[in-house]
Amino acid sequence: MADTTREEDAISGVVERLKGAFSATHSQDEIEAAVAEAHASFIGRPVREFVPVLVERKARARLHESSG
Repeated sequence: MADTTREEDAISGVVERLKGAFSATHSQDEIEAAVAEAHASFIGRPVREFVPVLVERKARARLHESSG
């Protein structure tokens, strides 16, 4: 339970960091969708320790690509 809460808190931090980095080119909904999509790609993976870092990288890459 504590690990789930920690991961959720970390993912919220990812959203906030990406909002700061991409708010000029993407809406809040687009940023949250990119993070949700990236996070969903790690469902069922047994090792959760690095998921927030990997989610941020994946979402950042998607947002960067779509900003042209």
